[in-house]
Amino acid sequence: MTLRDATVEDLDAIMAIEDRSFPTDAWSRETMAAELASVHGRYLVDEHDGAIIGYGGVRALRGSADADIQTIALLAEHRGQGRGRALLRALLAAAAERGAREVFLEVRADNPAAEGLYLAEGFEEIGRRPRYYQPDDVDAIVMCLELRRHPVSHGTTEEAKA
Repeated sequence: MTLRDATVEDLDAIMAIEDRSFPTDAWSRETMAAELASVHGRYLVDEHDGAIIGYGGVRALRGSADADIQTIALLAEHRGQGRGRALLRALLAAAAERGAREVFLEVRADNPAAEGLYLAEGFEEIGRRPRYYQPDDVDAIVMCLELRRHPVSHGTTEEAKA
């Protein structure tokens, strides 16, 4: 597994995964390009045999007490191998490095695998946004993690050092 910073040159590969992972509510190419270019975020890609198979991003303004996991996606054939967890931990480490103390995210209520990962990593449900994901009318589960309770805030996980 190779995690590295995403660049604008990765946009085509990221969008291919975005469109496959989120067929009804994928981000636009323009939105993703803006995210990759923003100084307020950090995006990573996961490479396997020289191909990008996943990506994730966090919005974490330097010095802000909170951060937001923007997205994590992996090609279906590479899920269930710990890659999503590694991406998440690397994003949490990036948020901690920028001074965040809490990290928020939204997860689709119809995605129990992702929700289970976030719960296993210490996120707690703090609310719901009814029919947040459109056009599917799927609720968003809003979750929060206090970084001081997570190993990445102490530099104790290898994934956090990616």
